[in-house]
Amino acid sequence: MSVIDVHTHYVPAQWPALGWDDAPWLRVDSAREATIMVGSAEFRRIQSNSWDHTVRLADMGADSVDTQVVSPTPVFFSYDRSPREALRIAEVFNDAALELTAPSNGRLIPFCQVPLQDPDLACRELDRCLDNGHRGVEIGNHVGDRDLDDEGIVQFLQHCADRGAPVFVHPWDMPASPRLNRWMAQWITGMPAETHLSLVAMVLGGVFDRVSDDLRICFAHGGGSFAFWLGRFENAWHQRHDLLGTSEKPPSAYVGRFSVDSVVFEPAALRLLVDTLGVDNVMTGSDYPYPLGERPVGRVVRESDFLSQPDKDKILGGNAAKFLSLPVAVA
Repeated sequence: MSVIDVHTHYVPAQWPALGWDDAPWLRVDSAREATIMVGSAEFRRIQSNSWDHTVRLADMGADSVDTQVVSPTPVFFSYDRSPREALRIAEVFNDAALELTAPSNGRLIPFCQVPLQDPDLACRELDRCLDNGHRGVEIGNHVGDRDLDDEGIVQFLQHCADRGAPVFVHPWDMPASPRLNRWMAQWITGMPAETHLSLVAMVLGGVFDRVSDDLRICFAHGGGSFAFWLGRFENAWHQRHDLLGTSEKPPSAYVGRFSVDSVVFEPAALRLLVDTLGVDNVMTGSDYPYPLGERPVGRVVRESDFLSQPDKDKILGGNAAKFLSLPVAVA
């Protein structure tokens, strides 16, 4: 079975000046290292595996990965900027993604980004990208205080369903506080919490009731803590339906309407995902090339003794092939 990694990121090696004072830019430190800058502040140090397709393909070979979905790095979403500024950076980065993936003979599959704060512009940029060769779209899990049940975002999600474009949801813009600003707590606790919150919004906000079943949507990082706390969520829906009654059905009824990736690092956590969400709704992801990702890719799936080989094949590649509308390759 072909192995497909649905959760990786890229950063272009260079891009033109974006035209505003605190716009992101890349400080090139050497031929193999650079630093993402936001204004004058360092955001993240990166290496050439973020922009060099030859390095990516070599790492994929070392990890026995056949195909990567290559998505934007969320810091570049720019949802806090004006729609036109966000569109400008989306156009620059989406075109750069095509340049990165073009030499890979289909092994690197580009996902685009869109100015999600403006649904009309977002739909227009998605259409442009799909027509130019992108396979799907990565979005952040919220736009300011607007979650995924916001009317404009629901409009965009329905457009994705209509176009047959898979959607990958990644947490971003986590809250900051003295308690969260140490020990990488924004990444360790904030990212799972953000993902869980947005799945709650999808359910209670009635998004799955309003958007057609054609929507293919996957949440990063195992869906956060959603699988662990589904029972608590279900109990709250039944016990306080007066407060949690905006969805037509209880939360468990929407299991199967979304997928999650496998970046949970431990077999016990993966087993919880499979037992709770179903083996057909989990796909291999790594968060490559960032240091909090999984290497070798797919390790937790391959080493899990509770999975049959057919189930491993689904998680390693079969489910992603359906998500991406690719032919299922069997060795």
